[in-house]
Amino acid sequence: MTSGLHNERTRLAWVRTATVLAVAGLVAAGAGLRGGEGPLMITPFAVAALCGAILLLRTGARYRRVERALRDGAPLDDKVDARLAWAGVLCVVAGALALVLSR
Repeated sequence: MTSGLHNERTRLAWVRTATVLAVAGLVAAGAGLRGGEGPLMITPFAVAALCGAILLLRTGARYRRVERALRDGAPLDDKVDARLAWAGVLCVVAGALALVLSR
């Protein structure tokens, strides 16, 4: 196995996660707008899309931090990114739950 490829796979996984979160949030918010849902139903999906977009924007900086930490043998602190991902996923779940309960 080539050294350093694990970081590339991790980076691609973060990109996929962020992209799915952003797109799913936008699609759900757009569907809610077209369906005449109120702001209470649309807001969680919009927040999820925002979390995904922020994660996607942070991908390059995260990749460089991971490379530097691996090279220097330093610990890596990625709590901000993990919390953003969790917040986005929780917003999607909350929005979906509110949508199901309102039907």
